[in-house]
Amino acid sequence: MTDLLERSGELAVLTGLLADCAAGGRVAVISGEAGAGKSTLAAAFTEAAGPRAQTLWGSCDPLLTPRALGPLHDIARRLGGALRERITAGSRAEVFDLLLEALDRPPQAARPVVVLEDLHWADEATLDMVAFLGRRLALCRALLLITYREEEVGPGHRLRTVLSGLPPGLVRRIGLPPLTPAAVDELALRAGRPAPEVYEVTGGNPLLVTEVLSAAETGVPPTVRDLILSRIATLSPAAREVAHLVSVVPSQNGFAVDRLDAIEECLDRGVLTARGRGVAFRHELLRRAVEESLSPGRRSALHAEILAGHAGRAGVEPAWMVHHAHHAGDRAAVRHWAPIAARRAASLGAYRQAAAHYQQALPLVTSSAQDRADLLEEYSLAAYHGGLAPEAIEARREALALRTGLGDEVRIGENLRWISRLSWWLGKPAEARDAGYRAVEVLEAQPPGPSLAAAYSNLSQLFMLGHDVERAIGWGVRATDLARRAGDLDTELHALVNIGSARVLAGEVEGVAELRRAHELAVAAGFDDHAGRALVNLASFAVDAYDLTIAEQTFDRVIPFLTSRDLDGYVRHLLGHRARLHLARGDWEAARADAAEALAGPPQPGGARVSAMAVQAVLAARRGEPGALEAAQLAADHGYPTGEAQFLCPAALALAEACWLSGDAERAAIEAKKGLAVAERFGHEWFTGELAFWLWRCTTASTAAVLAAAPFRMIIAGDWRGAAAYWQERDCPYARAEALAHGDGTAVTEALKVFDRLGATARSRKLRADLRERGLPVPRGPRRATETAGPRRTTGATVAADLTARQQEVLALLAEGLSNADIAARLTVSAKTVDHHVSAVLGKLGVSSRGKAAAAARKRGLLG
Repeated sequence: MTDLLERSGELAVLTGLLADCAAGGRVAVISGEAGAGKSTLAAAFTEAAGPRAQTLWGSCDPLLTPRALGPLHDIARRLGGALRERITAGSRAEVFDLLLEALDRPPQAARPVVVLEDLHWADEATLDMVAFLGRRLALCRALLLITYREEEVGPGHRLRTVLSGLPPGLVRRIGLPPLTPAAVDELALRAGRPAPEVYEVTGGNPLLVTEVLSAAETGVPPTVRDLILSRIATLSPAAREVAHLVSVVPSQNGFAVDRLDAIEECLDRGVLTARGRGVAFRHELLRRAVEESLSPGRRSALHAEILAGHAGRAGVEPAWMVHHAHHAGDRAAVRHWAPIAARRAASLGAYRQAAAHYQQALPLVTSSAQDRADLLEEYSLAAYHGGLAPEAIEARREALALRTGLGDEVRIGENLRWISRLSWWLGKPAEARDAGYRAVEVLEAQPPGPSLAAAYSNLSQLFMLGHDVERAIGWGVRATDLARRAGDLDTELHALVNIGSARVLAGEVEGVAELRRAHELAVAAGFDDHAGRALVNLASFAVDAYDLTIAEQTFDRVIPFLTSRDLDGYVRHLLGHRARLHLARGDWEAARADAAEALAGPPQPGGARVSAMAVQAVLAARRGEPGALEAAQLAADHGYPTGEAQFLCPAALALAEACWLSGDAERAAIEAKKGLAVAERFGHEWFTGELAFWLWRCTTASTAAVLAAAPFRMIIAGDWRGAAAYWQERDCPYARAEALAHGDGTAVTEALKVFDRLGATARSRKLRADLRERGLPVPRGPRRATETAGPRRTTGATVAADLTARQQEVLALLAEGLSNADIAARLTVSAKTVDHHVSAVLGKLGVSSRGKAAAAARKRGLLG
């Protein structure tokens, strides 16, 4: 095995992780600067593991646009079988399942080790694959080894989001620092090169140290560029030509060159190394140094040579051809290969890479309006799925203009429907409805078919989102009738979800059953998006209406479904709503965890993130944390422009509460009034009630809005006992305490206890100040000794009352001896959420360890 200085600890960690895989999969994340030795460490580890490991190696390349699932292509070539056959034609779900199946059936006595290199260059689908494997590590016994360059991954890079979403109990991060001066001196001594200045020039970077010490010259080149170029200068012209050719191929998998003598010379001189079925530079830094030394014309000619040599080959990678065509300046080749690469990327879920390929092709497609319109529509769809809604709608508008010129009425209608949908996503509901009506008008003049059914269902959805129940159901029924006649199950299911959602909004009990039935029908037919949307709507509407039991049941059912289908956009949206549920239930740590997870990752369009933003703002405001007002304003900045109750009202509530708690009742009233106008226009009794309560609190308005939900009408009318009882029945401690705060002395004392227990420092402080101002007795707050000594010990009855239902589940599993990762897998939640639950359980039990928590639970009879 290669002798690596100052890396024995890291090798030991990897060896330990491989052994731990006997109990379930593990993840090693190796990071460091370019040349830090990440690949060398991975290679040394797999070499040492020998027959104990089945190594599957894949890498990402710095192509102009990354190839979709590039590392999986490498792995498929190694594994062969069905994965190799389907990697170029199968769906993403199919190839992911085939990979998982291969990991479940490794050679006898071997553990699969999946090495994914250079993920800082990864495409969208590859990062989805990492998330896919991470969620299923508990089910297989593979080691996932990831490498990336720390300096290439900024705060907004999606790789950070993917890594943070991996089960923390299964992940080990390994950072590789530079070599110390002592290690560099030792390597120089071994090389017989007394070079005390080596460390000063290389900074201990292992690659640079190795290259300097392997150079024939006795001096130390000032840069890696000088080092590699001086080495290439000693080659024969034929060998130098090969080195130059390989330098324009950004791949560490090896590039096959049919010039054996020249290749042998490059290998013998240490310029190139054998890699796979070809040759490559030992490191990307060396390759780039050579490539950048070439003149633009020379680079272009080399790219053209490679392009010509591969043009007629079967199985060539389209993204690879686009890269070389672009750098060769071959517009015709880009025009040919970019759409092919885009369609392949889109089929694998790498939508942003698909969009990038379409963007390359579109400037070259100008002579045919038909061809350009086709390409624009494909680009728009990829951009939409890739979260690029502004680009998607602009492409649709241009396609609409072209289709209008061509007189293609059906495509005109379809583009109008898409413009309608995208306008809503961009927070422009009025424009969405206008385009939706125009789509119907155009398509109704044509023979009825699937396009018209989809346009009907689009209007149904828009009216449902606008809480116009009657029109939502009317258009939905028209859509289902036509879809059934046309045999269009996709549109029929879409419309059924709209109808069920509208009935739930109207308070009709049968709407719940209709959404559940639509979910089952969609699952059976394989329409995962419709299946997810049915329960996403049910859960979010239930939270809006404080029907928290239905909300909890639905979350428990739909989040595992969405996670298993890798529908991450829906999951993040729902986590924001589940954070609202936890906030209402008094489980504030879980609320904070869900909100943070919902906001992690790429930005989402429109108001999709408002729920999570509002929860973060409200928590900060109630706890008296800095930045609460700014957080609430950020939620308003995202929610207000939409004009939609579901986005605007939670933002208005958060901003009104944050302003009131900061002492600005006047502004709080202004924000509450803004939200109330929208809530009343949408006919939403719960948002109307809560916003009317805030307006009453800030202005002493004597009457509640007619539409206001019961508990808010009660408190405005002076029935604080009725409101408190209402919230007690629904297990909403903070809302109950708010009602009690308007009561007599005993009630106010109880309210303060609840605020103190929840950690609502700002609210507690404000209530005490109000009591002093009114000349009333002020109950003492938590004693400082209690605050600093840790959680108080309580009786079993009190603990049982304090633990939420989810915390009781976590406690029971903790008492069984399960780890946080195992609990997360059992409850199908993130390990991060479980961490927060466990911390809350320990605090409420007044103990300092998991073992003591289990013992206390048994002693107090909490596990029955």
